[in-house]
This record gives sequence, C-alpha cells and structure tokens, in this order.
Amino acid sequence: MDFLTIIQILDSTIRLATPLLLACLAGLYSERAGVFDIGLEGKMLAAAFLSAAVAYVSGSVWLGLLAGIGASVLLAMVHGLASITFRGNQLISGVAINFLAAGLTVLVAQSWFQQGGRTPSLMGGARFEPITLPFADALSGVPFLGPIYGDLISGHSVLVYMAFAMVPITWWVLFRTRFGLRLRAVGENPAAVDTAGVSVTRLRYAAVLICGVLCGVAGAYLATGLQAGFVKDMTAGRGFIALAALIFAKWRPWNALWACLLFGLLQAIALRYQNLDLGGIVIPVQVMDVLPYILTVIFLAGFVGKAIPPRAGGEPYVKER
Repeated sequence: MDFLTIIQILDSTIRLATPLLLACLAGLYSERAGVFDIGLEGKMLAAAFLSAAVAYVSGSVWLGLLAGIGASVLLAMVHGLASITFRGNQLISGVAINFLAAGLTVLVAQSWFQQGGRTPSLMGGARFEPITLPFADALSGVPFLGPIYGDLISGHSVLVYMAFAMVPITWWVLFRTRFGLRLRAVGENPAAVDTAGVSVTRLRYAAVLICGVLCGVAGAYLATGLQAGFVKDMTAGRGFIALAALIFAKWRPWNALWACLLFGLLQAIALRYQNLDLGGIVIPVQVMDVLPYILTVIFLAGFVGKAIPPRAGGEPYVKER
C-alpha cells in the first residue's frame, strides 16, 4: 500500500466519519442529560430526506440544511414530549421514531417525486461543494505535505469542518460552562439539581433540542454533502453505529472523535477493498460490506471495558411534592 493510497483511505475515513461524529455528539448531549435516544437513526433519515427535497425544489443547499434540521428537531421534540413530559419509556419512543421515519420518508418521497422513494439527483447550488483551504493549491506539488494538506485536510465541505469543530466546542460546553455542569448533573442526580432550584425539565429539553440540531446536520450532510440526493434507508444503520461509538467512547467528546474515526476507517477499507484477494482466497463484497458492523460488535463486546452510563439515564424524573 503506497502513500497516496493511504491518503485516499484516510480522506474517505474523514468523509464517512462525519455523520457518525455528528450523531454521536448528538447522543452525547442527550444521554448526558439522562435521556437515552435510540432514535438518532430516524432523525438523521428524516433530515436527509427533507434536506434533499427542499434543496432540489429551491436550488439552495442552505435552505435544505435548515429544512433537515427542522425535521430532526420536530422528531426530537416528539421524543422529548413522550419521554420527559409524559414520562414514557425512552427506548420505545426512540424505536417508534425510527419506524416512523423509515416508512414516512419513502412514502412522501414517492408521493412527491415518483422515483421509487428517492429524490432526484442534486446538482450545483443544491449540494455542499468542497472547500479549498488557503495555500492548498500552492503546496500541491510538495512531497508528503502536499497530499496531506491539499488532499486530506483541504477539499471537504463546510459541514465536515463544522463536525470536527464541534468536538472541542462540546468538550468546552460540557466541562467548562455552568450549563454543561448542570446538564451532566441532571444525568447523574436530577433530584439534587431540582433541589438547587434548576429546572430538570428545561435542561433535558435543551439537551434533546441540541441532539435534534446535530442529527439534522448529520442527515443533511448524508444527502447533500456525502451523496447527491436521498435514497431509501440511506442512513444504513449509522445512527446505531453512532450509539455504539458513544458507548465505546464512554460518553466523552474526544473519545467519541477517535471512536467515530475508527468506525469510519473500517467503512473506508470495506469500500476500498471489495472482493479482496488474500493469497488466492477471494473475500466477497458482501463480507466486506458487513465487516464494519461485525467489528463494531466485536469492539463493543471485547474492548470497551466497563462503560458506566449516566446514573439517571433512561429514567423519567418525577418531582417530589
């Protein structure tokens, strides 16, 4: 494997890890506040469809992004209403959102566009275009530095840079601000937060809202950045992989970055080496496609160690009278 091949694989890793990272950080906010969210997949799927549909109709990818965020936030508020206000089962609410999004996106897409549950291909201003960073062209001929800066670091869409910038921002918000302290406290001991005069409900809704925004950006990136339109079930389990990465990262932002990059690397290798020939033994494409999911289970089962979730996670808070 030569140097340029490694750069290409790492470049694909960054692109594939971006939606995982956004969804993982979304789940991090929600679960740190004590609201488990299995519905990451459904919110990403709804955002992917509506962002692609609006971007195609309007010709503006930014309007598509806002529409995708709106769809995800709406589902996030439904989850918050069910699990926070009505104190329902958070896992059932998340599963319901996944089923709702999986069926509704295909139904509406077929009704609007009559293309078998997909949107028309996006072109021009309806897609996020790669950004060339300063000096990338000037350094293109420099050995090693040129490919690393010009091909690996430069040339991604704005949402990729936004996703990676969210890692230090999330760390700062959670561990260096009063809001973050209260958010983490709500996930550990909501009664103590309530006793201090802080609204547990308001904090949990804020976390769910942030989760919805980040899932919306992740879904919009899938349809308008990574690909050129919406297709049925295009999230392909990324929401569940993001949850696995969150557990693997033990609910910490920087660990989440490395976990998502690891899973993105597995996907990039699977896409790069299809029908892999190992000394005469040909590994079929189906095995390579399923490899990231198998390794996800292996990593969670054997290498996570003791991952302790927030103590109040998954439990509705009932205020004592």
